[in-house]
Amino acid sequence: QVQLVESGGRLVQSGGSLRLSCAASGPIRDMTMGWYRQAPGKELDLVAFTSNDGRIYYEDVVKGRFMISRDNGKNIVSLQMNSLKPEDTAVYYCRAERPFTGDISWGQGTQVTVSS
Repeated sequence: QVQLVESGGRLVQSGGSLRLSCAASGPIRDMTMGWYRQAPGKELDLVAFTSNDGRIYYEDVVKGRFMISRDNGKNIVSLQMNSLKPEDTAVYYCRAERPFTGDISWGQGTQVTVSS
């Protein structure tokens, strides 16, 4: 497993932008990296992921506003969030999965708060 540390969450006004980063303690080249979020009183939801074979997925509610990227050389995955809305308020978690092994790691989360 790798250790994951998220950063970049803070309070931002509606319409603003934030960039979240997830730094891994080891190589992520062979891993599917994802961002999830959990709003107060709600379930954990997938936001986006980037697979080891180049696939990228976004949940419909963030398409066109969020962009996930990865730097395998630096073992970092980022989530650029634009046009933020109050409903984007949540704790955002980074997840790493090594395919076919069940090896999954989670970060501790970073709080994003969007004020109206």
